[in-house]
Amino acid sequence: MKNPVVIKSNRYGIVIILDKNMPFEELLDAVKDKFKEAGNFFKGTQMAVAFEGRILSFQEEEQIVDVISANSELNIACIIDQNPEKEEMFKQAIEERMAQVVQSSEDGGQFYRGTLRSGQTLEVESSIIILGDVNPGADVIASGNVVVLGSLKGTVYAGGNGDDHCFVVALDMDPIQIKIADVIARCSDDSLRNTRRYKRRNRSKIMQPQIAFVEDHNIYIESITKDILKDIS
Repeated sequence: MKNPVVIKSNRYGIVIILDKNMPFEELLDAVKDKFKEAGNFFKGTQMAVAFEGRILSFQEEEQIVDVISANSELNIACIIDQNPEKEEMFKQAIEERMAQVVQSSEDGGQFYRGTLRSGQTLEVESSIIILGDVNPGADVIASGNVVVLGSLKGTVYAGGNGDDHCFVVALDMDPIQIKIADVIARCSDDSLRNTRRYKRRNRSKIMQPQIAFVEDHNIYIESITKDILKDIS
């Protein structure tokens, strides 16, 4: 590839095409140089980012995001798969879910823009919509519902006021722990543990909007469908 890092725009943000053969450390330097050059173009902009060209681990994605953040004023809301069918499915499912959250919350809910990293805690007395990822080691605590427009890999507590009708929605549902009201599900539970192993082997197949909700004092995590939305409405 003549240019090891190529930036293209799409409907929801940018696609970063990466050289698949370049050693990763050299690729990080190329990303750094590319975004330094384009710094003024992205000044103060918030976007979703997708990667193409090579398979990246979660840690490699994090390193690239850190390099971009350090060398430009681009605010990365979330990382998404570059897949047109999933993109449209995400858009329809989450917009419908977000509309219901806003309508059902007494104060309209709150929005948080950005990624929550390890050691950070976000606590609100309402429902919360997070435009970004919740990384391992980060905590979200809400009296109402929690919607993550990104990857949920940390810990989330919805229904902090004791309401077990609250729910958690994420584009990529892979939490360490979910608590809704007084019901807890951890990654050590068989269902969550098996899901996490399956995701690592088949990431592109399993990533889809999912919802966690309480039924019969158990937390269930299911793909978002119209029937599921009707059941929890």
